[in-house]
Amino acid sequence: MYAQAKTTYITPAEYLAREREAEFRSEYFDGEVFAMAGTSELHNLIVPNIVAELHTQLKRRPCKVYSNDLRLKVSRSGLYTYPDVMVVCGKPRLEDEHLDVLLNPTLIVEVLSPSTEHYDRVKKFEHYRKLDSFAEYLLVAQDRPRVEQYVKQPDGKWLYADAYHLEDVIELTSIECKLALQDVYAKVEWKES
Repeated sequence: MYAQAKTTYITPAEYLAREREAEFRSEYFDGEVFAMAGTSELHNLIVPNIVAELHTQLKRRPCKVYSNDLRLKVSRSGLYTYPDVMVVCGKPRLEDEHLDVLLNPTLIVEVLSPSTEHYDRVKKFEHYRKLDSFAEYLLVAQDRPRVEQYVKQPDGKWLYADAYHLEDVIELTSIECKLALQDVYAKVEWKES
């Protein structure tokens, strides 16, 4: 029988103090800190493409687009994480005077990778659904053209749709924008299999 090393509980305040000084980002949940993996070249093309498209459409409206450097807190579950893209329509609510923890996103976008896909689809989505402001979720593949969309309905259920042709355009109902797959995947080159 092997003894398991006991992990030390970290408070949210301790996590934030460490994270604000850290060289690398990490997530926090239930007293534990989880290092975040690096991202691929494709990921680093797709995220700015999405941010640029949304920013262009929203620049004269009361909505703000944030990239993956702004931390999100799901207050009802205690998760601190860094979504790839977030949009807030209306006044952003931030946790404290550091102005680096968002509390009220309307739209969240995650670019999937093999190591995080299951977590993004299942566990993160579970956490995100606890946010009252959260109304739309996009999961963006990086190995092929595919964007999956979940839109919260008035009865609280989530409606699913997906697009997988570069000619497809996604209607983002929560923020009244459109996202063309050809723009999401601009300059992305996939390896031939």
